[in-house]
Amino acid sequence: MEPSVITAVELADRLAAPGHDNRALLVAQVTSPSAYAAGHVPGAVHIAPADLVSGIPPATGRLPDAGALTTLFRRIGYTHDIEVITLDDEGGGWAGRLAWTLDIIGNPRWRYLDGGLRAWAAAGLPLERAPVCVPPSEVEISVDTEPIAEAEDLLGRLEDPDLVIWDCRSAAEFRGQRRAAVRAGHIPGAVNLDWLDLMDGARNLRLVENLEALLADHGIVPERDVITHCQTHHRSGLTYMAARLLGFPRIRAYHGSWSEWGNRLDTPVQTGAGT
Repeated sequence: MEPSVITAVELADRLAAPGHDNRALLVAQVTSPSAYAAGHVPGAVHIAPADLVSGIPPATGRLPDAGALTTLFRRIGYTHDIEVITLDDEGGGWAGRLAWTLDIIGNPRWRYLDGGLRAWAAAGLPLERAPVCVPPSEVEISVDTEPIAEAEDLLGRLEDPDLVIWDCRSAAEFRGQRRAAVRAGHIPGAVNLDWLDLMDGARNLRLVENLEALLADHGIVPERDVITHCQTHHRSGLTYMAARLLGFPRIRAYHGSWSEWGNRLDTPVQTGAGT
């Protein structure tokens, strides 16, 4: 099973279907605790954004260690043979971060609830407020580094035409006009396509319908090796997930992102609009 998109109505129908087996499907809502308490998809377990990152400065968005991941996935009752629906309330950043994490622990059986909580509510579907408690699992977690890019993977390939570095921060961050690290700017040769451009505000933050063409216009195509990043690999959760949903065979996320690159003193930095 490859990753795919599911609509709010399709998910609601599946949850209401006779004979639905909760043990075969795990709905995971990645939102703040307050947002989860205010309303969540029925049966959805809660994952806080902080559960998916190491939190260690300066690159706070790096992947947690295997022990922390094991604690998280056991708590939500996860098993390796389960299908996971990932969603958030912001258009896909945190949902994509969970999708990336699932790829890392060896489970591509995930589906993205397109538009997340916004699309669910817009469809007039019910929300629950009581927390969902599930029996913990005894799953063992190991890390597959294939979806992970490190700074060293980029440093030796900055002029490689087979590689596209997808910076999904804002144009101001990319150009160096907004500083969020010791140094401002972007990785030399990177292309800038803002994560917000992948969301359709008129369709409740669902993915834009021309997604593949939009990426191709920026040279982001499945024939190339693609590494995406933002400031902390939160926004690039969406861009990683989008490429996976389009079937890109070589997509990785640089989890150190700009909070690592821009705070190191041995990494090259470019400012301006780039190429």
